[in-house]
Amino acid sequence: MANLIYAANMSLDGYTTDREGNFDWSEPSEDEHQFFNDLLRPVGTQLYGRRMYETMVYWETEGLDSPVTADFARVWRDSDKVVYSTTLEAVASARTRIERTFDIEAIRAMKASAEQDISIGGPYLAAQAIRAGLVDEYYLIVVPVIVGGGGRALPDDVRIDLTLVEERRFDNGTVLLHYRAR
Repeated sequence: MANLIYAANMSLDGYTTDREGNFDWSEPSEDEHQFFNDLLRPVGTQLYGRRMYETMVYWETEGLDSPVTADFARVWRDSDKVVYSTTLEAVASARTRIERTFDIEAIRAMKASAEQDISIGGPYLAAQAIRAGLVDEYYLIVVPVIVGGGGRALPDDVRIDLTLVEERRFDNGTVLLHYRAR
């Protein structure tokens, strides 16, 4: 059975974007970017909401600025992607399909049959999976900034007990907190 992994950059006060929707404050250092490369390398399928997909599709044609970003672009392109959206008309990347609804039972079946782990990107889509008890691992990358509001990294209306698996400090002061659901 595959694990469902949620990884998110978040401010110290728990937001993935500020009130204006910006996340430029969370740009990863090279050390942190390499961590993401290694985290996503064994993932077979990435699940996205529309907004996160529209941000990530950049990697379909770009990202060759440095060896670490070129590696991330390859990792991104090498995985299957599912975009959950009622409004997206077409995808702009290979190995990508659109699903109109986030079907909890379909995700359970995907986890049961997948040979590789699955990641979920975007806090709004991840919130649905978290509420359904589908997320197995949380990689919360805490950026040393307080933004005072915006898009929440985690939903407010759920309780899940977690076990700390790993903690790591990156060269830019960002801290990884890796938890596993009990």
